[in-house]
Amino acid sequence: MNKNIRQKLQGVQSSLKAPKGQTNKFGGYKYRSCEDILTALKPLLAEWGCSLTVSDSIVEISGRVYVKAVATLLDNDSDAGIPVAGFAREAEAKKGMDDAQITGSASSYARKYALNGLFAIDDTKDPDATNRHGKDKARAVVTPTEF
Repeated sequence: MNKNIRQKLQGVQSSLKAPKGQTNKFGGYKYRSCEDILTALKPLLAEWGCSLTVSDSIVEISGRVYVKAVATLLDNDSDAGIPVAGFAREAEAKKGMDDAQITGSASSYARKYALNGLFAIDDTKDPDATNRHGKDKARAVVTPTEF
């Protein structure tokens, strides 16, 4: 029986193991990076006959600049796709970083949260998702249908 895109997504989601392979130097806690997620996904995508694309764009929302990342799971058999977007706000300035590094950091966060939303990776108990390092505002949001 051929699987449709939602069945393939469910198969990838239920098989995915993306361990927290990074350690935060300041907080001493473990977290997973975008690269950790992608490394765990690649063999599952091949197994389930799917491809993944991740793209970024810059958007302005209420006068603030955000990186919008869209992760799209594609069915290699039908060309059907399921997109999920994640947003991360660019800092206005960050000590020791030039503008390209600030955008790159926001891109990494946005991509990670788009992948989390698409593949049902729960980071709610992950200190990287809740530790704001003394800042009052959250850094990223995931919206499944905002395109």
